[in-house]
Amino acid sequence: MKNNSRPHLHIDSLTELHKQLGFAPPKHPLFTVLQFKNFPVIEFEDGVKLSADFYQITFKKGCCNKIIYGQSGFDFDEGVLSFFAPKQTFIKDGEVIPPGGFLIMIHPDYIKGTSLQTRIRSYSFFDYAVTESLILSEEEEAFIEHLFLQIEKESLRPIDKHSQDVIISSLELLLTYADRFYTRQFLTRKPKYTTLLAKFEKYLDDLIHTGAIPEHGVPNVAAIAAKFNLTPKYFSDLIRQHTGRSAQQHIHDKLIEAAKEKLSGTALSVSEIAFLLGFEHSQSFSRLFKLKTSFTPSEYRGTLN
Repeated sequence: MKNNSRPHLHIDSLTELHKQLGFAPPKHPLFTVLQFKNFPVIEFEDGVKLSADFYQITFKKGCCNKIIYGQSGFDFDEGVLSFFAPKQTFIKDGEVIPPGGFLIMIHPDYIKGTSLQTRIRSYSFFDYAVTESLILSEEEEAFIEHLFLQIEKESLRPIDKHSQDVIISSLELLLTYADRFYTRQFLTRKPKYTTLLAKFEKYLDDLIHTGAIPEHGVPNVAAIAAKFNLTPKYFSDLIRQHTGRSAQQHIHDKLIEAAKEKLSGTALSVSEIAFLLGFEHSQSFSRLFKLKTSFTPSEYRGTLN
C-alpha cells in the first residue's frame, strides 16, 4: 500500500482527544499530561499516519512496539523518550499504547511569550525521527519518570497564577535533562557512530574522486543523512558530538581540500573546478573558497607559483 493511501489521524483539539479517550476535559485546553496505563484499548490499522497541532513528549515503559519512519523500522522494549514537533507526521505499526509511561501535549500558544518558546526551538531532537528516540538507562528512566509525575501532579492542581510558570519550569528541566541524556547516548554508542563517520568520509571521498558530484550537485546534509537512514538534525548532532564540527563543515572541508588539489595539480579553470564540485555558479564556489581560506581560487593558485 502506498504511503499516500494510509489513513491519517490528526489531533487538533485536546478537548476532543480527552473525549475520545473517555477522560474528563483537560484543565487547560492547550496543555495536558496523560498516563498510558489509563488509555482504553485502541486498535489502529497498520501503517496509520499520526500527527497533531501540539508539541508531544512521550515517555514509554515496557514497550514492545514497532514504529516505522520512512522505510526504517525500530523495535524497542526499554524506557524510551520521543519528541514530536507540531504537524510532524509519523507512522505506527502494531500495538500503539504501551503499558506504562506518559504523554505530554503542549500547544505552541501555551508557551507563547515564555522563555520556553525560544528554548524549545533550540532542541533539535524535536526534529528527530522516531527511530532516533532516546533510549534511557535504568537510572535515567527512574529520574525521568519522577519528572513526569511532578508535572502531572502540578497539572492536576487547581489552576492559579503560578500554575503555568511552575509547569513551564518543569518542562524546561525535563528538556534540559533530555538534552544531557542524548549527549550520553551519542557517547555510549561511539563505536557505532565512529563506523558511521568513516562511512560518511568515504562517501564524500567517493563522490569527489569518482566525478559523481556534477550529476548530484553539491553534497548536502539532508541527502547524505537520508542515505544513512537518519534525519538531518540527528546526523548533524552526532557528527558534531564526535568531531566538534558539523556535518556541513565536514562537507565544506572536503570540497575545499579537493579544490586546492585541482588548483595546484591541474590547469583547469576556476569555472571548470566549480562545475566538478557541483556548483552551478562559479561565484558561489569562489565565495565559499574565500570564506574558508581567505583567498579567491585565483589568488590561491597564484600563491603556488
